[in-house]
Amino acid sequence: MKKSNRYKYLLLLTTLLASACKKVVNVDLRNAAPQIVIQGEVTDAPGPFKVTITRTVDFSASNSFPPVTGATVIITDTTNGVTDQLKEADSGVYITSQIGGVPLHTYRLQVTIGGQQYTATSTMPVRVPLDSITFAENVGFNNKDEINAVVNFQDPVGVVNYYQFTEVYNGRLLPDIFVFEDRLSDGKYIQEPLYNDSAYLQRGDSLILTMNCIDQNIYNYFYTLMNVSGNNNFQAVTPANPVTNISNGALGYFSAHTTQRGAIVIY
Repeated sequence: MKKSNRYKYLLLLTTLLASACKKVVNVDLRNAAPQIVIQGEVTDAPGPFKVTITRTVDFSASNSFPPVTGATVIITDTTNGVTDQLKEADSGVYITSQIGGVPLHTYRLQVTIGGQQYTATSTMPVRVPLDSITFAENVGFNNKDEINAVVNFQDPVGVVNYYQFTEVYNGRLLPDIFVFEDRLSDGKYIQEPLYNDSAYLQRGDSLILTMNCIDQNIYNYFYTLMNVSGNNNFQAVTPANPVTNISNGALGYFSAHTTQRGAIVIY
């Protein structure tokens, strides 16, 4: 999710085009006031960590989101009291210099822009080890064989867990959204296939798969984003912005999560 967008306008247009009905529909795309978009994270990997701040643009504007400069960005580890005021390394990009990511610690993000304050909190779950990455072949909607990655891991017993997965295929980050909760799989050995909408994996190519253990708020964000975008064979619902854990009307998310990755040649 490097790049935020004005989800409701883009998805509205997509829905109208996909309907292919004969009735003429006049869409009133009024100019909307720009909104702040914040995307940040703290992980258990070595820092520094990054918070990116941009503004939304009108539907008719170019697909370029202006960075927000001169913001005051602070991340606090509320568990041990460590506070880190981030430095602006590039326009709209703020990086940490002191704080580290520790499982079960809670982190608070505070962003101040022109007298307006935006806050979010996230608690880092305990890491669940990724056991292995395998591949499965199945018949897709086009009646052709497709290859999908399968993540294999042991879900802990009696603990509520939420997972997010990303794929970098031949050096390109795929936009597919993969999230999973253990509500029906608590304590089981998980073998979860990741079905792709944006690319078809090919034998001999390279794949880097990342597994993040996330908290419930971040799961809700990506789950609702997956629903409104129709990603991974989900039927798109009424266009809306995904649920965010950031206050004061900002878009985006702030996540404290564990992360691990595996690189493999597709077979």
